[in-house]
Amino acid sequence: MLRLILKTSKRVLIGIIAFVLLYFFLGYCCSRIIISEEKDTPKEIPIFIKTNGKHTDIVVPANNEIKHWSRDIPYENNVSQDTIYNYLAFGWGDKGFFIDMPTWDDLTFKLAFKAAFWLGTTAMHTTYYRDMVESEDCRKIMISKQQYEDLVFFISEKFERDSEGNFINIKTDATYGDTDAFYEAKGRYNLFYSCNTWANAALKACGQKHCLWTFFDDPIFLIYK
Repeated sequence: MLRLILKTSKRVLIGIIAFVLLYFFLGYCCSRIIISEEKDTPKEIPIFIKTNGKHTDIVVPANNEIKHWSRDIPYENNVSQDTIYNYLAFGWGDKGFFIDMPTWDDLTFKLAFKAAFWLGTTAMHTTYYRDMVESEDCRKIMISKQQYEDLVFFISEKFERDSEGNFINIKTDATYGDTDAFYEAKGRYNLFYSCNTWANAALKACGQKHCLWTFFDDPIFLIYK
């Protein structure tokens, strides 16, 4: 019996190691396959990709003739309640990561396991900015009005809504600053669809350069380096 247990444990361990190696190998290969942007489109509206080193946000104009985001993401849901902002960042991800893990030092096995295996729920993290400054961690991309409409649709469809069609604000003190808030989101975070996978899909939705697939933020920013 002991020999059978040891033999089975060995096979399970080998299987786990093989899966991890295959996962990262395929992830690396897919993240290096770059899909080109749509050609010959007007450069009319600025958007940004922004990273904190782990997580990618998509940043768009707070309000313009195509979309007034402040109607769906009210200023009063932020601590500051200030109304003078030019940009709004969206970051989709696991609700547990967002709310229960203020820093990476707070990561626990339970949080990681739930996120990896479809067991948690998700949220949209929104942050208002007065200005955006380009840097290694923040890249500007010019897109057309039609592409921006496609991006607006993509982002909006990831929000859960109440019976009246409004985005559902998550009441929490676990914000990162005075200009951010959380909202209920659709979908499940998992090993194959992370916050960065979502951001990469957002770029795809509006016809911009993107990876075939990525779990991490680095491949996205290598494209726009």
